[in-house]
Amino acid sequence: MSKRFPIYKGLQKPLMYKGFHGKFIGWGIASLVMGLVLGGVIGSFTNMVFGGFLTISTIIGGLYFTSLQQKKGLHNKTRNQGVFLHPTDLK
Repeated sequence: MSKRFPIYKGLQKPLMYKGFHGKFIGWGIASLVMGLVLGGVIGSFTNMVFGGFLTISTIIGGLYFTSLQQKKGLHNKTRNQGVFLHPTDLK
């Protein structure tokens, strides 16, 4: 009798898309959508060149912010810099 494996065996791997992991994929998509909507609205009310510049800068800024947050880790952690000396007042 042959072994049976689950159909979706490959989905047990961590979710990753173009260097973004887990929840940061959603953050990247949100920055893309926000840049397109914001640039489209501003471009329609003002100048099309300004709207295009705003679209590109918002998308690049959002993806850069997302990559910085991903580098810090999945959960917000406090990373203190420096040397800490704990007092030894044991009596």
